[in-house]
Amino acid sequence: MGTMHKILPAAALLAALLLRCGMAEAQPGPQPATVHMSYTGTAYGLSVLAVEAALATDATGYRVDVNFHTVGLLSMFVTAEFHSTTWGVWRGGRAEPERFWSWGHLRGAPRETLIDYRDGDPVLRRMVPANAAERDEVSPAERNHTVDTLTAIAFLLHRVADAGVCDGRERVFDGRRLSEIDAHTVGQVMTTGGMAGTYLGATLLCDFTGQQLAGFRHNGGDWQLQPHNGHAWLASPVPGGPPIPVRLVFDTRWVGGIVMTLTDAAAGPLPAAPR
Repeated sequence: MGTMHKILPAAALLAALLLRCGMAEAQPGPQPATVHMSYTGTAYGLSVLAVEAALATDATGYRVDVNFHTVGLLSMFVTAEFHSTTWGVWRGGRAEPERFWSWGHLRGAPRETLIDYRDGDPVLRRMVPANAAERDEVSPAERNHTVDTLTAIAFLLHRVADAGVCDGRERVFDGRRLSEIDAHTVGQVMTTGGMAGTYLGATLLCDFTGQQLAGFRHNGGDWQLQPHNGHAWLASPVPGGPPIPVRLVFDTRWVGGIVMTLTDAAAGPLPAAPR
């Protein structure tokens, strides 16, 4: 079983959880239409992942894009490049996704997940390779009333101004796995040089635990059955923008802990969503 089978779900779940955590007070001024973020992931002090993300939200809806690929040490063992996007609307105080789409390559083999939503429930449209080839199916009853991982980002950020803490629980379905994420607030922490990439200053520290509930990989061993912990430091590096992770730390099976640090954040336009 390859390293990326452990890192891919962890990275997605972490993103959904970590952006749930908000600063105690919203920043003044107009919110930028889109915030673009760049991250570098390291293990044992060596670069292993490069991540680009963007969030667009307004009074009617949202869109989230995430692109990442392996680099350095990790790319010597496994090559992976993935692109994911989701968009939806706000309805009844909740985020209601319309489509989640993820596509890319793992060790040169194509992988794709396409989910549409009907009455708030996920409908699998495309899955490459088929789930039966590598893991248990998540039943419709189990995955109903869940959201995709990127919609969780948009919804939880939408509530940041009112929450001010990262305590909470969310169920997410990525097309292959059903998981539950639990988070709680640790408190305010000052980051120091080299700790959070380009950002220095006050952050909100949040701890989190991810637990896979269904969609287990065949012969995946005990690791996938265990809860996995991590930490997130959040701040608002873009003037007038929402809090975003400036540093993430999470566990993986094969390369130990990965540290993600923010290397750039800025406001800017978002391209039209793919269809």
